[in-house]
Amino acid sequence: MDRSTFPSHALPGTTATLHQHEQPKHRAAIYARTSTTRQKLGYSIAEQVRQCVNRCLALNWTVAFVYRDEAKSGKNTDRPMFQKMLTQAEHGLIDVVVFWKIDRFSRSIMHAVQLEKQFRDWGVGLHSVTEQIDTTTPAGQFNFRNLANSAEFEREMIKQRTKMGHAARAMEGKWPNGSPPLGYEATPDGRLQIVQSEAKLVRWIFERYTETKSMPEVAKELDVNRKQDSIDKKWTPSLISAILRNTLYIGQYTVGDVERCENTYRIVSDELFEQTRTLRTRFESTESESRPSMGSKRKRTRVNRILNQYQNWIN
Repeated sequence: MDRSTFPSHALPGTTATLHQHEQPKHRAAIYARTSTTRQKLGYSIAEQVRQCVNRCLALNWTVAFVYRDEAKSGKNTDRPMFQKMLTQAEHGLIDVVVFWKIDRFSRSIMHAVQLEKQFRDWGVGLHSVTEQIDTTTPAGQFNFRNLANSAEFEREMIKQRTKMGHAARAMEGKWPNGSPPLGYEATPDGRLQIVQSEAKLVRWIFERYTETKSMPEVAKELDVNRKQDSIDKKWTPSLISAILRNTLYIGQYTVGDVERCENTYRIVSDELFEQTRTLRTRFESTESESRPSMGSKRKRTRVNRILNQYQNWIN
């Protein structure tokens, strides 16, 4: 028998027993998890299971399954026993999932809200031994919704405070994170300063693009010589495009809703930036210059190839 799932009468260490004449109201599945193999005794798998079993017996719920995930992160549901529990719940073999604490079941209350919706669709409730979480009753469902709303409110407040903080930093010309664009590094006070070796590479990218008129070609040349620069990732046309579009290189600092001129951040001239912009958008105009059409001979060759492939397919 799988030691992760067994009936309640096979569980050791319980301090209560079911009376034979009592009718269990719910089929309970106990879920226990630890993040490391050296979990403290009070948070151990065995202790979590013991407290959950006692709660089930006190509520006259029969313990149908016990699921243990040891040394597994709670950041997602990609845990072997949790996935097994999901399958049993979806098949209608469980009425309620019992856990010692919400963070054993899910990484956060917001994550638990998402999971609760899924379990509710299957007719399965959630019950915490140490917290006021019990969705097996209307009152418990109401409390859980209030808890979820409070968590959502707090999350929105954190987002608002973060946005305000970024705006305040932006007003001072400071960069909002620790990953400034190529050509810059963050100073201790949060502003940017130009890294001359990287700035030289940025200027070369702008100049080389005006010569080749091809982002793939520039990316190819850079990738061939990747060992000679400080960039440890593969050069791609999309990466070249992002550099060519970044107005920070002409001193236009834009973060969120804040726009300001920071001439000390300039790496390329306005003329060079405008030249590359004109090249990038040269096929967007429908009046003066448009993308050259496919030649008639090339078009006929392509049509014939497609027709031959279609004929072979239907035959």
